[in-house]
Amino acid sequence: MKKYSFLLLIIGIGALVLVTQKIVLPLVYDVVKSDAFLVDSKDQGSQMPISNSMTDLAFMFCNNHIKDKLGADASVTFSQKPLHVWSLGNYQYVVNGEINVTNAASTTTKKYACRITYENSDDMEGVNDTENWSIEGLDGID
Repeated sequence: MKKYSFLLLIIGIGALVLVTQKIVLPLVYDVVKSDAFLVDSKDQGSQMPISNSMTDLAFMFCNNHIKDKLGADASVTFSQKPLHVWSLGNYQYVVNGEINVTNAASTTTKKYACRITYENSDDMEGVNDTENWSIEGLDGID
């Protein structure tokens, strides 16, 4: 058996490469080409920052969440507009903004990033309802 262990190792590696190339990769390519991961939405993602009524609402709801999170101990002043807002598509947004937080000791300016999603997809009827938005993540507010 010791004589053939190196030969068995080479045959095993060759078999793995062959199975990967002939079976696994074609299957993966078929799944990628299919519509399995396609989300049909009127909201298209963008690599560039955008500004529209939905991004304004996303900014407002992120600010409301931040105000609730910081509580009554701190006085928070928000900027009039976000620094940037990106649409990830399917009504998911990343809001980048600035706030001034005043505590008893000092005032500090903080930049934050907030990922928020409008849950009702293309149905714009409940767009002003807080219950239809969810905060997926918040960074920069400690």
